[in-house]
Amino acid sequence: MDIDWEALGSVFGVSLVATVGLVALFTLGMIGLSKQEEAAEQGGSATLARTGAYACFAACTAAVAYGIFMIVS
Repeated sequence: MDIDWEALGSVFGVSLVATVGLVALFTLGMIGLSKQEEAAEQGGSATLARTGAYACFAACTAAVAYGIFMIVS
């Protein structure tokens, strides 16, 4: 049995980058929602924070949906 170490390493690298990227996007979305509440408490507009948070969550959802699509097809 021969293990293709180069292919294994590339799969590991792509998985690591994708995981860190998704966690970072989700974290940015959570920070955006917390800033929205903070801005609302101070009487300011929270539209930008809410829009950014929803964009981050939409990107996370799209990435997960694409991953499921790639597994199923």
